[in-house]
Formats: sequence, structure tokens, C-alpha cells
Amino acid sequence: MNQTTRRTTPHVPPVRKRLSALIQAACVLPALAASAQAQTEPAATTVTVTGIRASVRNALQAKEASNAMVEVIASEDIGKLPDTTIAESLARLPGLSSGLDRGNASQIVARGMGPRFIGALLNGRELASSEPGRAVRFELFPSESVTGAIVHKTQSADLVEGGIATTVDLLTVQPLKYSERLVSLKADALYYPMGRDLPGASSTAPRLGGIYVDQFNGRTLGVALAFSYQDQPSLHKNMRHWGFNEDHSADITGDGQVDKTPWGFQDEVKRGKDKRSSVLAKVEYKPTADALITGDLYYARAAITEPGLQHWTGDLGNWDGWASSKFSGVDVRNGYVVGATVSDVGLTTNDYTWVQTNSNFAGGLNAKLGSGDWKYEADLSASRATRDSQWRDLRQFANSNSTIRWSFTGDERMDYSFGHDSGNPAAFGTPTMHVDNDGHIKDQLKALQLSATRSLDSGDVRRLKFGARVTDREKSYHQTTWSVDALSTVPDSAYETIRVDGFAPFIALRDFNGTATSVFGANVFDATGRTPTQWDQLAGWQVTERSSSLFVQADLDGTLFGLPYRGNAGLRVVHNRQTGAGMQMVNGAAPSPFSAGTSYTEALPSLNIVLGLDDKQEKQLRFGLSRAMSRAPLDEMRGSRNISIDTNPQAPITGSAGNPTLKPMIANQLDLAYQWYFGKGSLLSAGLFYKDLSRYIAITSDHTTIDGREAWITHSVNGKGGYVRGIELVYQTNLPAPLDGFGVHANYAYTDSNVREQTPAGNPFPIEGLMRHNGGMTLWYEKNGFEARLSANHHSSFVRNPTWTTGSLVVNGAETYLTLSLAQQITPQLQLRFGIDNLTNQKVVYTSGNNPYQQEVTEFGRRFNLGVSYKL
Repeated sequence: MNQTTRRTTPHVPPVRKRLSALIQAACVLPALAASAQAQTEPAATTVTVTGIRASVRNALQAKEASNAMVEVIASEDIGKLPDTTIAESLARLPGLSSGLDRGNASQIVARGMGPRFIGALLNGRELASSEPGRAVRFELFPSESVTGAIVHKTQSADLVEGGIATTVDLLTVQPLKYSERLVSLKADALYYPMGRDLPGASSTAPRLGGIYVDQFNGRTLGVALAFSYQDQPSLHKNMRHWGFNEDHSADITGDGQVDKTPWGFQDEVKRGKDKRSSVLAKVEYKPTADALITGDLYYARAAITEPGLQHWTGDLGNWDGWASSKFSGVDVRNGYVVGATVSDVGLTTNDYTWVQTNSNFAGGLNAKLGSGDWKYEADLSASRATRDSQWRDLRQFANSNSTIRWSFTGDERMDYSFGHDSGNPAAFGTPTMHVDNDGHIKDQLKALQLSATRSLDSGDVRRLKFGARVTDREKSYHQTTWSVDALSTVPDSAYETIRVDGFAPFIALRDFNGTATSVFGANVFDATGRTPTQWDQLAGWQVTERSSSLFVQADLDGTLFGLPYRGNAGLRVVHNRQTGAGMQMVNGAAPSPFSAGTSYTEALPSLNIVLGLDDKQEKQLRFGLSRAMSRAPLDEMRGSRNISIDTNPQAPITGSAGNPTLKPMIANQLDLAYQWYFGKGSLLSAGLFYKDLSRYIAITSDHTTIDGREAWITHSVNGKGGYVRGIELVYQTNLPAPLDGFGVHANYAYTDSNVREQTPAGNPFPIEGLMRHNGGMTLWYEKNGFEARLSANHHSSFVRNPTWTTGSLVVNGAETYLTLSLAQQITPQLQLRFGIDNLTNQKVVYTSGNNPYQQEVTEFGRRFNLGVSYKL
């Protein structure tokens, strides 16, 4: 089938026309920009950084020296970031935050925009992702492997395209920046109090890490090796509402009004393990002063095994009033039944194990050569990510129905009771093993970049840089789903009763894998030889993307309005060809292959100016103007589609699909900031940003044409967009005597946007990632070998997609996280450390459908660590 979309000429708002024209004009005015150092890596600022004070100072030095607007994270010492992983450090930066996964900071939200707008680099190279889209899980990068990060808030022509909100460039150690051999080893004991509340769960676990740096052959050869290992308990308590019967409910109370009843709810406890390991190897060779060759490899693996227990109860939807007589004690609020007692209701018990293995590899070879006024650079890289996952669910239905009571009134109140004997295996029937599903993601990305830089002395132009980059990316997903009936009876003795405060009793197999293989067969969890269902075939997809880009950038240094300035101006042109493949099903027939695609070219001009306002340039006015792009999430570019064609030729075609023709989201953006570096490690900053976003991607029912026939297809489309704007305030300083040793870092961001999602219908969410209020404060003390840090970070509610299913949007409630860390230097080589994460036991609350009664509440608990560091 050939599919074409009806297009109309979009209305361009006046503000968008003016901003676009200003950006185009800025491209041809290089004399208005500034030159200084290229964006400086934190490690290049100083070599022997130690302690909190040095980390703050070095980060600010790199931020001040940058031509663009950046945030910088610098290590406090070799192998020592401020946090366990870079994700936790990123989430504390001005304008940034993070959603949680398994209690850890993971995917980043920045400037009111979600993970799809965040570019992720490692040493300047784009990273493949084990997620369905492009978003990278930053918790995969531990402190031993990453020495810091630069967060680019404005665009430059030489920066890899892809991050409208920010581009996060993670930096690894540079061994030749050090003057001697260094070895650092760490060992921690982790303690999770929640483990005591969940029978069979672990409450303690180890964490190990280390880094080795050395130089050879007259310091022309440098090597670095790093490793980390963490065996983290993956624990949680969860209660979840399934949503309401909006269209076929009935009047239960007899007042003439429809009382919308819930479909059901579930509870869950998880008692798993999340084992993470990583290795880094890096070699630098500097045969002459004008040559540097670098090779590096990074590999990370996460092996997750999560036994969990659930109760499901449904039969509450009361479709067209068939069960109204079974309801009593009904609590109706704003038309929704938020509590009642209902008779003759079933119960399902689920004893499951979720297994998942993620692997991430990134490697590259870089060569820098100098010849007179010319410098050349070549970079060849490859990145690969995979995810293999499987949900193994032993599912049993209660032998008889009973009466249940519930009261889910919002504000985290979720109270219920079952009339079933839920902790007794004899109360449930024969089990079935469901594998739903066995899924596999593979993402491969190869890139080559060449550039040349020429030093100049032509007016304000100090340096001219130009280059080219080509990439080849292919991502795929496939799954298999099956269920197996028991070959023999599971004896009651194979079960145990699990009791958790606040939950109904659960039943669980004492030996899940052993019983499963003996009762359901040795290959019960093996997909080999199993035929994917029609829905499995429709769920599979493959996306290929070929991209090439050219850029030219002028770095300038001069005087403007009698004041010194520096900066850069340039243009990046990107050409992209993409194809999305999958399976198509028409009117329920056997699926058949389908593919489509598109190509596009985008011009991305950029301008950055840093204007010095005093002789020492401690006071700076920064200005950024650019056009940026973020490509469509890869899974939304899939070719899969399910089409229904009515036999009446006048009736429209309907269905759901991916959209291989998605174009990138585009933003014309303006940044303005005043920064005052009023002392070592001290900064007062106020900034404004404005992004005029177009072609925003959201899920909607799109009016198109298929084979010349009218069609309405539910899929992701490029919408009209709107603005995202905000203000960012930062204050940090070291306090003077008599409070010397103390320091403070505080930041606050306010963000606003008129961009909205397409769901839920009639009351759509704001743009994913929009936190209107976001900020934090860190108080620290460092003196005589003792260090202490107390951090508090808060964000208001925001929309996020916490699952792998496209468009599964929820509102993540407001959260405040407190973290405490203490350290004492025992000897020059030995340090003792102690820390507490999530001091106040902040829960994660999701609200679905913009309905305050439709909530999901998860508790991850506090985490303690006690460790030692030894440095040679």
C-alpha cells in the first residue's frame, strides 16, 4: 500500500518568523561572536583535583572558559565523582532533574523537556541505547569510569546534533594529563532497610571499584584502566489503579448520575537484584608535541533478576450496569467510584520473575595532528547496545469469588482488603506459566568524523574550523509470547506464604526456577522453536538511519561596544535518510512485511557570545542564538501497522501504526545569561531561555490517504509545537571566616510551555518533561580531612513515560530528595565514607489520565552505604 499524508501549509507565528530570521542573520555575522578556548574539559583545568572545594573551583573554571553556555561536573579526585553514578550528579545541575528507575536517577529531564530531547555523548561521540528510543540511561556510567561531564545548554556548529534541551558529553580520564602513576580502589557495603520488610529479599550488598593510571616511555604513552561492580537490591512496594470505565458505566447510587467504576487494581512487592559492572580501557600516545592518538573502550552490563508477587482483582468495571446490585458502601467523588464493597469478585495471584540483561559498548580511535597553523582530527567510533528481557509469570485464579473492599481516594491513599484466603495455595486453582514476553533490542551505531582547524589573525576571527561526520545506525526489536500448562501438579508444600505489612498475604514458590522446569518442562523459558503470535509479529520492527553532516565554525576574539568579547558562529548542515520496517496486518489476516521512509536536510546555524563587563572579566554577559534539532525516537519510526478496511468504500480506513516518515523536531532558541564569578569557586548567575519548538512529535489520530482512500491512523505525527521558556538562577560560594570550610550551592529553575501532548483526549497533558519548578541546595563542609555534604533537590510534578510503551504518559508527582554524605581522611592514602540516599523515604506517585483518583504509588526506601577508599 502507498500511503500519503494530506498536508497544508503551516501557519508560522510572527515570533517564530522573527527568531528564525535573526538566526539566519547571525550566521553571516561572525564578527559579532567571541573566541577563547574551545569547550574545555574539566580534566584539562587541573590535574590533581582533591576534595569538594577543588571540584567546585575546577568546574567553574571550565564553565567560565567555555564559549557556550554549559554546566560542568568535575571529579573531586581520581575515580571520585560527587555521586555513585553520573546520573545522580547530572540531576543536581541547574535546570536538570531525573526520573527514577529502581530507585536510581536514570534518564535526564532538562529545561522542561524529556529524554527525547537530550543528546548523549561519550568523549564527544554519540551513544547507542538499550531503550526502545534514543534515550540513554546515565546510571550505567559509574564514578570510576567517568571523570566528569559537560552539559551543553546552547548549540555550536561543531557539536553533534540531536539535543534541543541539552547535550550531555560524558568525559573519561586522560592519562597523560597526570604526571605520575595513580591507583584508587573503593569498597562499599550497601544497606537497604526495606529488605528486612520483604521476606526473601536482600538488605545488604557489596560495591567495588577502582582505577589505574600510568605513563610510560618518557610520558609519551599513557594508559588507564577502570572497573566497577555493584550488586544492588532491587526492592519496592507498589499499589496501582487500573483506570476507570469511562464509557459503559451505570448509575449505582440511584441519583440519576452515571457512577464511573474502576476496571480493577493490583498490589506488588519486588525482591530482586540489579547487578551492574563496567570496565574502561584507554590508551594515549603522544609521539610529538603536535600529535596525539587515543584509543578507548567502554563496556557496561546490567543483569537484573527480580522475583515479584502480585494480586490482581478485576470484575469491577460494571459494564452497562450488569453488577450494580453487588456494590454497597459506594464512595463517589466527582462522578468516580473511589471506594466500595463489592461481592462475587475474583482474584488472581502472580508469582513472577523479571529477568533482563543490558549491555552497552562504546569504543573509538582518535588522532589529532598539527602542522603549522593547521590542526587535523579524525575520529572513528562504534557503539552497540542490547537488551534481552523476559517476564515469567506463574498465574493462578482463586477457586471461588469473594467480597472485596477498597478505598482509593487519591493523595497516595490506597486501602483495600480481600475476602479471599490469599496466603493459602489451596485457595487457588491449577497454575499456568505465562512468558509475556521474551523481548530483544539491538542498537548499532558507527560514526566517522573528520575536521580541520586553521589559526587566523584576520580581524576578530582567530580560528576557523570545518569538518564532516557520517553515521550508520540500525536498531531492531523482536519478541515472542507464550504460555505453558502444567504437566504435573504443584504440591502445596512447594509454596510459602509471604506476609508484608500493609498488603494481603502472597503465595510464592520456594524454588521458582526449579519448580517451573520440573512442572512445566525443561524448556519452559526457552523461545527456541516457538512461533511468534500475530501480535508478536506486529510488535517487531527495524529502523535504519544514515546521516551525514558538514559544519563550519569561526572562533572569534575582539572588542564590541568597547568591551572584550569572545565566542563562535557557525553553520551545521545535516542530511538524514531513514527507513522503518515491520509487519502489517489488514483486517486480521496474516501479517506481511511493510516498510516506508523519508529523507530530509536541515540547516542549523548557531551563535555564542561572551561579553566581558569588567577588566578581569569576572562579570560576563552571555548570549546564544541557534537552531537545533532532535530526531524522532527510533521506536516511533517503526514500520509496523494494523489496518482495518471496511467493505463499504465510503467508510474510512482505520488502524494504528508506527510512522517511518517522522521528521525531526526543530527549535529556534535564544539564551541570555548574566554571570558573576566573584571569587574562586563562587558564582552568581541569572539566565533566560526561549525555545520556539516546531514539528513536536505526539501520538494522535492522523487524517491521511491510503491507496487513494480516506484513512484515520493512530500513530506518532509531527505536530505544530509551541514555546518552551524559562529562567535559571544559580548561587554558589565558599563562606568566609569564621565559617571557612563551609560552602553552598543553590539553584532554581522555572519553566513554562504551551506545548501539549495529544492524550488524554479532551484534557491533554503538558509537554513531557515540563517541571514548572525545579531546584536544589547543597551545603558542604571540608576541613582538616573531613568532608560533609547535604543535598536537597525538589521538582514539581511533570509528565513522563516510565514504561517502554510509546505514549504511556503519566504525571510524576512532586518530589524532594535528600542525600547525606560524610568522609574522613584517616591517612593520606585511606578515606572512610558514609552516606544515606533518600533520607525522607520519598515515594514515587504516578497519576494517569489526568484523573487524581487513578494513582500508582511506589516506595523504594532509604539506602545506606559505608565504604573505604584507598589511593596509591
